[in-house]
Amino acid sequence: MSELALSTVVPATLPTHLSGMAGTNRAPASASRQIAANDDVAAIGLWLAEYHGSPHTFRSYRKEAERLLLWATQIRGKAVSSLTREDVLAYEAFLAQPLPTWCDESLARRGDHRRLFAGPLSERSQRQALGILSGLFNYLVRAGYLAGTPFALQPRSRRGRQGRRTIERYLDRALWQDVLVHVEQWPQASGRDRQRYERARWVLRLLYETALRASEAAQARESDLFHRRGCWWLRVTGKGGVEGDVPISEALMADFASYRAFHGLPVVPGSDSPRPLILGIAGRDAPLTATAVYLIVKEALGRVAEVVAPTDPVRAARLRRASTHWLRHTAATHQAEAGNPVHHIQHNLRHSSIATTSIYLHAEEDARHASTTQARATIPLPKERP
Repeated sequence: MSELALSTVVPATLPTHLSGMAGTNRAPASASRQIAANDDVAAIGLWLAEYHGSPHTFRSYRKEAERLLLWATQIRGKAVSSLTREDVLAYEAFLAQPLPTWCDESLARRGDHRRLFAGPLSERSQRQALGILSGLFNYLVRAGYLAGTPFALQPRSRRGRQGRRTIERYLDRALWQDVLVHVEQWPQASGRDRQRYERARWVLRLLYETALRASEAAQARESDLFHRRGCWWLRVTGKGGVEGDVPISEALMADFASYRAFHGLPVVPGSDSPRPLILGIAGRDAPLTATAVYLIVKEALGRVAEVVAPTDPVRAARLRRASTHWLRHTAATHQAEAGNPVHHIQHNLRHSSIATTSIYLHAEEDARHASTTQARATIPLPKERP
């Protein structure tokens, strides 16, 4: 039923005491069950199925579910539906220091027989992993499969610190402008060079102007564009099937017309055309995957980093780390810095909570840093002793 069950990373069948059929945290038989799954793999597979419409999210969530299931059954000797708060704390420690065999570099990075960790997870990656698993357990509780979730006991102070963070994975305006300028300087002597230039130029502008996720950009079609009250909009279906309308500027539509003209297409998109906004290789109408969009961005930013590195290695390193999701964060941050109302940014990014959008508001932190460092600069330094 699930791709998790079909993966050879996780055994196709587990012994009864590890399968979860008799898990100590299973909801009582009298509970109102919303799912028919009766073992942990099937229940987790159903949770994953809720995210099939978002390939990137699905892969990320499956990775965390596989890690936990293997750790629980192979190392802890327990079913996932028998895990307690003590087990969760032990798993937190494991994420910070996984077994060497789980990080074996001789194993492939992808595929069924892959290594599960590249190494110890950073604090941020640990929080992300535990947040995903908390969502899994909450789902299984609501489904009537589990009696409770050990993640609910997480101290409020720790959750509070996470909620007050601001986003750091973005490019400041100067660096983003450098990216655009350097891409314009790419060689265009051959047809292949021109094609790579046109594609990178369009993909970078599309992701930045719309704050789309890579999967959303890959799925976007001409028919998703529409004109309302003299303005262009893009209808997007994002994570969890949430729909939203994203404003499209006249400048971006001009960039789209230029991109289409290069491929010999009419400058005005068809209102009922299924043609993707990002064309496949050599302009084919077959859509790219989210991974392909990701790689286009990584290659473009990497090329810019090579140019920047000799004079500014710090900024070059930042560009090498950046990805498609950085462009989403960059768009939101720049909108906030420009004074765009936070509820407008919330709708543009299609966040369910305005608290999520607030992580892009850096102005208060910038002001605090400036006032603190300027005050320090006014304190006279002691004279050197003779």
